[in-house]
Amino acid sequence: MDEVVDRYLRRSDAFARTAATVPGTGWDGPTPCGDWTVGDLVTHVAEMNTIHLGRAGAPPPAVPRVTEDPLGGWGAIQQQVRAALTDPEVAGARIGGRLGDWTYAEVVDRAIGMELVVHHWDLARALGWRARIDPADIDHLWHTIELVGEDEVRFGFGPAVPPPPAADEQARLLAHLGRHDDGR
Repeated sequence: MDEVVDRYLRRSDAFARTAATVPGTGWDGPTPCGDWTVGDLVTHVAEMNTIHLGRAGAPPPAVPRVTEDPLGGWGAIQQQVRAALTDPEVAGARIGGRLGDWTYAEVVDRAIGMELVVHHWDLARALGWRARIDPADIDHLWHTIELVGEDEVRFGFGPAVPPPPAADEQARLLAHLGRHDDGR
């Protein structure tokens, strides 16, 4: 379980640090996620973290609005998710659904993990940053895609787009998830 906790904290810390850099006027800015604003994107990822807590039987945390206090909001979410992952009853709770009969820990490591990594890339791009995904996360996300299946990937991320010529593994993954990675 330590590996799942560590991976979750690394991914959510990166997301939180990036969200904390959004300027006050930047929350209404566009993202690579269709009609979502930066605020919509950050709120969505926070909500996905807390929704699954409730499904596993843990009370969802009372958190500050992440668009008003990104670090405070993410800190509260991380504390609750970490506590849930280190509680064998909650971590092992089966929370079936569209993704199958997964435990809470598997949902965090797979579905929430994908949300954190891909939407971190989206957020960084929305802020004009060069966005690189850790190669270990790329491998982990490909494995998750295999587990959830194409229908679920399309439901969550939309249609695939052609990867650019000479695409690296990150660009291929992002194209599969409907994003254009021009290497910036």
